[in-house]
Amino acid sequence: MPITPFHFGPGAALQAGAPRHVSFLAFFSANVLIDLESFINFTYGFEPVHAFFHTYVGASIVVAFIALAFVGLRALAARVRLPNLFDWQALSMKQVLIGAALGAWSHIAIDSFMHFDMQPFSPFAPGNPFAGKVSVEALEYACVAAGVMGLVVAAARWAFARK
Repeated sequence: MPITPFHFGPGAALQAGAPRHVSFLAFFSANVLIDLESFINFTYGFEPVHAFFHTYVGASIVVAFIALAFVGLRALAARVRLPNLFDWQALSMKQVLIGAALGAWSHIAIDSFMHFDMQPFSPFAPGNPFAGKVSVEALEYACVAAGVMGLVVAAARWAFARK
């Protein structure tokens, strides 16, 4: 399924574990942008469904795009009043880069075990040595467990901050 929410579980855990260093918004954005390619390919019947942006090279380009978009939007926000949804204007470039990189590269790592049409190391190496090494069910449980752990840690941080 394109744009699967399972990828957000590890992002929640990473952000909860290092809230001053990881932007969940950038993590989320990287995952959605990567899966837009799969959504388009799936919708129009293009093969492979998991193509260029499902490689580490393509994912790295997504990271660069998110960083440039952040810089551009921040510059625009200095001149024009933009909505500050999720307090994105308070994010540092470091948080955005770390969040986007973790989001993009974890997306490729997780999907590499699941999708046989991926070539994660292209153009340097063909094929996918990870496909089928872990069951889809195990991957999904791990992602959900990471998300639950992230929510528990975030809730604990919030509760202790209120005291």
